[in-house]
Amino acid sequence: MSGQIVRRMVVGGCVGLLLSGCVVAEPRPVVVAAPPPPPPVQAEVVPVPPAPGYVWVAGHWAWRGRNYVWVPGHYAVPAQPGYVWVAPHWAPRGGGWVWVEGHWRAR
Repeated sequence: MSGQIVRRMVVGGCVGLLLSGCVVAEPRPVVVAAPPPPPPVQAEVVPVPPAPGYVWVAGHWAWRGRNYVWVPGHYAVPAQPGYVWVAPHWAPRGGGWVWVEGHWRAR
């Protein structure tokens, strides 16, 4: 492997770690004024993990003002050893939909 590829993998791992954060508390739903229900989840081809210990975070639909936009999945490093990823999801509530953020949870 070339040095440039190794550097990209290390930088990507660090960025993934930073983006995954250390939030482990149960998230509160984010209220979104999204009148229609979200589309069905898209099938994704899950690539090979960049390194051991990475967890696949599946893609999801995000509400962007007037319509849903697909956000592709990615790999992330758990917030702490032994933690599992709880996927985000849309939940029907009060005649509309709310977005419940994904989060890391102890097994």
